Amino acid sequence: MATLYADYQEGEESMASTVTSAPVTTAAPAEPVRAGRPNPLVARLGGLVRSLAAPFAGIAIFLGLWALAAPQVDTSLGSLPGPVEVAEQGVALYQEWSAARATEAQFYADQDARNAVAVAAGNPEAVRDFTYAGPPTFLDQILTSLKTVALGFVLATLVAVPIGLLAGLSPLFNAAINPLVQIMKPVSPLAWLPIVTMVISAMITSADPMLPKAFVISALVVMLCSLWPTLINTAIGTASIDKDLLNVGRVLKLGWFAKLTRLILPSSLPYIFTGMRLSLGVGWMVLIAAEMLAQNPGLGKFVWDEFQNGSSQSLARIMFAVVIIGFIGFALDRLMMALQALVSKNRTV
Repeated sequence: MATLYADYQEGEESMASTVTSAPVTTAAPAEPVRAGRPNPLVARLGGLVRSLAAPFAGIAIFLGLWALAAPQVDTSLGSLPGPVEVAEQGVALYQEWSAARATEAQFYADQDARNAVAVAAGNPEAVRDFTYAGPPTFLDQILTSLKTVALGFVLATLVAVPIGLLAGLSPLFNAAINPLVQIMKPVSPLAWLPIVTMVISAMITSADPMLPKAFVISALVVMLCSLWPTLINTAIGTASIDKDLLNVGRVLKLGWFAKLTRLILPSSLPYIFTGMRLSLGVGWMVLIAAEMLAQNPGLGKFVWDEFQNGSSQSLARIMFAVVIIGFIGFALDRLMMALQALVSKNRTV
């Protein structure tokens, strides 16, 4: 009996130890079934589509209203062209440019052939090199306008930024030029044009100047009308620099050039680029008006020539030129924004 009891007791203890040592597990509640995570690329494309839906819808509604209203408007040249007619004239202008390029290439090929025959015949004096003098096409005039506004914008920036920096750093200098800025800023380009034309005509008297006289006149008118936003914004940005930052420069005994390049310019850069964006937009608008009035080569002259032409296609071509002018202005603004983001990304104060 004692042996059986001892065996039974040992058996109970072993069972108890087995139960105690065994881990206690409880059934975890079942997790709810989660939907699959969206693909990041799909989500990004969806966001892009949503952001573009409203602009494209607005453009589509505008084109639809234009197409419906255009036949109801009668002008001296017929009904107002709709979007389809304007697009057709855009294609026609491109075809004219392609034909002009082919004619120019054929002109130079024929000239080279004549010169080669003259050289082979032992008559080098008969060699002649002429420049193709065909009328400028629509794309040529776009390129001319872009060159003109680029020169005027660069000149305006070179003048406005230094003056704006001085005005922002010196209250006395700012008070001295402020009346002049406020008087000159609202002057129309049509008022500047005859003055600039007379001055440049008196200064450029060479028969073959480095830059065409009409090109210089248009660029200077653009400069005179577009420098003010850059000047004002540069002065505001320079005047708003933290004074503690300038005091640090004094403590470090930085020279004026080091202070300008390391403290003043980096701090005022956002204001300067804001002014430059505004100046470029103003310059592009001013240029078209100046080219129309002065009959200088460019988009403005193209618009005026088509208006004077008075053909059945002129109105559609003018409207196509207006659309292109708007797209170029938008592209120039985006370009300045990208340049500002690039410079601001790499600047350090």
